[in-house]
Amino acid sequence: MKERRPGAAAPLDFERELWARGFVRVCGIDEAGRGPLAGPVVAAAVILPRAFSHPFLNDSKQLSAARREEAYRSLTENPEVAWSVARVEAEEVDRVNVLRATWQAMIAARAGLDPPPDWTLVDGRPVPPLGDACDALVRGDARSLSIAAASVIAKVARDRLMEEMDRKYPAYGFARHKGYGTAAHLRALAAWGPCLEHRKSFLKRIWSKSSGDGGSEGPDG
Repeated sequence: MKERRPGAAAPLDFERELWARGFVRVCGIDEAGRGPLAGPVVAAAVILPRAFSHPFLNDSKQLSAARREEAYRSLTENPEVAWSVARVEAEEVDRVNVLRATWQAMIAARAGLDPPPDWTLVDGRPVPPLGDACDALVRGDARSLSIAAASVIAKVARDRLMEEMDRKYPAYGFARHKGYGTAAHLRALAAWGPCLEHRKSFLKRIWSKSSGDGGSEGPDG
């Protein structure tokens, strides 16, 4: 497939091929929040109408915050766009590991679509629990408009959750770094220890080196 020019919207080539094969409701799925030290994994599932177009909708990581918000509004306020969001909390990430937590979020997001999709396009590697009616696309958020739409909805939804979390736990700066392991976040962890929203499994090495005892619950935790 030819490369897309910078700033261009992701294509609908995969969706059109599936529509031509008789799959009417083609769903794109993507996640946000696999890598952070705190907060949930969030997945979104999106079914676009065949006539949908957008001037710049692409991989959410390639868009500014303002453009992500604009794309999010254009998707979620369009009555012809079917979408669903699901989250798996930090405690569950610790319990089952982040890969399985991501799968759980993706499955729940797809299950939130009613009626269900006929076929699923998912970003990244195969997700066995999604079943056989599914194609996994590496860099799918830049290659499929449906996955790009899911990436934007998942990212904006998670960012908003982290901004809410910041109001509950202001010491950590969640609104700024969204739970990722920035220098400022690590300094806050060194000062306060983890709060209830931190992924203890991700922090295990950090706390074994810095405190030797696994840390303590942070402020308001």
